[in-house]
Amino acid sequence: MFLDPHRNVHKYRDRLPHWHQDDTGVFLTWRLADSLPKSVLDQYKALRDDWLCRNAKPWSMEQAIEYNRKFILPLEAKLDAHHGECVLRSRQISDIVSGAFHYFDASRYQLEAYVVMPNHVHLLIILRHPFQLDQVVQSIKSYTAKEINRALGKNGKLWQRGYWDRLIRSEQHLTWTREYIAKNPRGLAPGHYRLWGV
Repeated sequence: MFLDPHRNVHKYRDRLPHWHQDDTGVFLTWRLADSLPKSVLDQYKALRDDWLCRNAKPWSMEQAIEYNRKFILPLEAKLDAHHGECVLRSRQISDIVSGAFHYFDASRYQLEAYVVMPNHVHLLIILRHPFQLDQVVQSIKSYTAKEINRALGKNGKLWQRGYWDRLIRSEQHLTWTREYIAKNPRGLAPGHYRLWGV
């Protein structure tokens, strides 16, 4: 379940760095393409790029905490402001997403928890060998985009390109992740999100 530093970790990039280790828990986030206004993203990227130029890796613990405080948490707060059309708020549409999450449970991964928010999702799974993280996410995103566009009578891009992921490091990290998923819908009316496993 937890990241084992003595086992092989497959590292790759697709705009963001991604890590994969078989039979390890992973916390995933991805969002709808219209969930953050371009002006917000442009400002965020400019500030982050400037910070990254001044803070070369490897980072100290203090730098990692500062990066999280300045860039990860504010971006999550902007997602929680529910910009965009928020099509995932619809029960019919969130059924498509949650159905896709459950479809490969116990075969490609073990499903631990998720929340489908109005414009983004958080997913906690344990990957199963031989399935690769990028293949699992691409399969879910591709299927759900096709089915959601069909249900809405639309076509075109639904999801943002890529996703954010973090391998689960410890029991404490797992507890934090479950609590984060459970608390993410705070302030939303019942029926405007789908929460499972917490």
